[in-house]
Amino acid sequence: MNLIGIGLYTFQEAAKLTNVPAQDLRRWLKGQSYKARGSAERVNSAPLWQTELAESEIEGISFHDLLEVRFVQAFRKSGVSLQTIRLTSQHARELFNHPYPFTCRRFQTDGRSIFATALEEAGETQLLDLAKKQFAFTKIIEPSLCRGIEFGRDELASCWYPVARSKAIVLDPTIAFGKPIVTNGRVRTSILYDAFKAEESKQYVAKLYEIPVSAVEAAIRFEERLAA
Repeated sequence: MNLIGIGLYTFQEAAKLTNVPAQDLRRWLKGQSYKARGSAERVNSAPLWQTELAESEIEGISFHDLLEVRFVQAFRKSGVSLQTIRLTSQHARELFNHPYPFTCRRFQTDGRSIFATALEEAGETQLLDLAKKQFAFTKIIEPSLCRGIEFGRDELASCWYPVARSKAIVLDPTIAFGKPIVTNGRVRTSILYDAFKAEESKQYVAKLYEIPVSAVEAAIRFEERLAA
């Protein structure tokens, strides 16, 4: 399998970048086996979608999987069931003809009606009444989820700036396997942070990697936030 250009993240890395517990990520993207209530038999639940790395031996997810997870988290925080999320994803995937519908540009405009259809099919009538109103859908899919995402010609996300109102840090699946890098210099933030901890001098690290001190500072802030 060719891994160039799709990004690569372990579940632990993805958990830090999305603020979603690793066990939830595994459950959503790899499925789970559990005992049915009142029965000794085990039930297998399928993943919400097939990840780009599903057919490989690599334990992790891709850049597009990472961004889709952020939308799943927003749905879950608003009380939407996994069944409805699965239906919404399936319908949007078929309509847009894209494997990653939540981070497809069209979902921002066409997602509300797809979401309402999925709620109706799942029987979630209480949420359905809200979903038919545009403000409710925009509240679930907050603008901040889309902010920082840049789209390619295929309308799929091409890169993500994870820090609000800043382009100092970027995740680009075509660079460094999609790991966070400083925009000015394209050095991984983790490398700069480790160098700073070893040298204890932002100026020295900046000189060592031939980047501005501000880029080192941005990397330090970002990595410290991930570690918090």
